[in-house]
Amino acid sequence: MRKLFSAAIVALFSFLALPLPGLASEIPKALQGVMNLRHPSSTLYVSGQPKPEAFAEFARAGVKNVISLRPPQETPGFDEAKVVSKAGMAYYNIPIRGADDLTRDNVMQLDTLLKKIGSEPVLIHCSSSNRVGALMALRAAWVQKASIEEAIKTGERYGIGQLLPEVRKLLVQEPK
Repeated sequence: MRKLFSAAIVALFSFLALPLPGLASEIPKALQGVMNLRHPSSTLYVSGQPKPEAFAEFARAGVKNVISLRPPQETPGFDEAKVVSKAGMAYYNIPIRGADDLTRDNVMQLDTLLKKIGSEPVLIHCSSSNRVGALMALRAAWVQKASIEEAIKTGERYGIGQLLPEVRKLLVQEPK
């Protein structure tokens, strides 16, 4: 009985030591301070707005592309495209101001861009990751044909917050 208990404890701790998707154990130490940073797949990071110096760290972590969902007016005096380019990454912008910009066209623009990028590592961010989660939820439903609940779970994995009620409404109103 004692051996069985010991084996169970070892198995439990071995399982707990495994890295789980989106947890800090998979995120390079230099990036762990980035707001709401998640790493839902091996080629995708999502976050809130990184500080300017974090972009060089993303490049060192292998990120090749940055997609900002923030309109330039949200970051006056900060030329993110220049900082990203200087770090050796490609920069893309899909300005999502809020719920009114959660459109099929913007979702398709993100999907087209992600297909173009392919398997190259990418960071998608907004100010908090809320808009990232919203677009990814809509993409899951409208492009990848996920059910409403699967799409919502996708949005949660990517950081949806205050936009959840609006996304849920869009998913019900505008079926796949």
